[in-house]
Amino acid sequence: MSRLRIALPLAAIVLTWLLPLGAQEMRLAPVFDGGAALRHIERLVTIGPRPAGSPGAVRARTYIVGELRRAGVSVRVESFDAATPHGRLPMANIVATVTGRRKDVILIGGHYDTKWFREIEFVGANDGGSSAGLLIELARRLHARPHEYTYWIVWFDGEEARESWTATDSLYGSRRMAAELDKARQLPSAVIVADMIGDRNLGIQREAASTPWMNDVIWASAARLGYTAHFLPDSLAVEDDHAPFMRLGIPAALLIDFDFPPWHTAADTLDKVSAQSLEIVGKVLLDALPGIEEGLSRSRGGRP
Repeated sequence: MSRLRIALPLAAIVLTWLLPLGAQEMRLAPVFDGGAALRHIERLVTIGPRPAGSPGAVRARTYIVGELRRAGVSVRVESFDAATPHGRLPMANIVATVTGRRKDVILIGGHYDTKWFREIEFVGANDGGSSAGLLIELARRLHARPHEYTYWIVWFDGEEARESWTATDSLYGSRRMAAELDKARQLPSAVIVADMIGDRNLGIQREAASTPWMNDVIWASAARLGYTAHFLPDSLAVEDDHAPFMRLGIPAALLIDFDFPPWHTAADTLDKVSAQSLEIVGKVLLDALPGIEEGLSRSRGGRP
């Protein structure tokens, strides 16, 4: 009898220690509707070219805001003028807010503009369209589930250069937002940017300048969900809408599939993107967010 009395408490201790690990391994994969994200892209592509400052951009913005309001998501439009090689142009970032249990903010963004071309009709199904469609559905999912941090889902305007990429001719919306938030001392705790993530042949490399521990969390989620074929171990450096925030010392990560042959050509059309790729990226992001929240909370007492 004495052996039994000892064994039972010991078993209880072991089970208590193992349960969190088991729960983590057995937790359900997140739900994300890649088909719905693809339908948003289809509607944006139907508008045609959507470069910053154009009527197409206004129509795209109206569509995104309308979808968010229909989903019950709080949204605002932050308008500004930007000096470009083509003169001053009206632009606007779209910001959806999903309130969490704490005021600390994680920003998830991407751009909704398409590059301006004089000689071709560029509808940007993947480059501009995929991030816009993904973020609409991501906002819906975040709005539907409890979470610790507050989320800003941001559609940046003017990511594309009007002529050639320079420090002043690119990233108009994210540079503007980072500067304004820095001035107001309201910078987010972390930033995640998605761009060109709808490619049918999805292969996302680690962005070399991104915060390593954030990449680790995202790639661990991809492995857990069985998507290692799409989240690759090699790396490349890409400047994108995460860069203005990284320059201010904010942890940030960029998800981008830069191996996309139709990039900045008239062939970047709806048939080049897939619901499956959008679903993979959406699920990985949703799965990774609790780990990123935990990493940020731990970083208050030291680096994650």
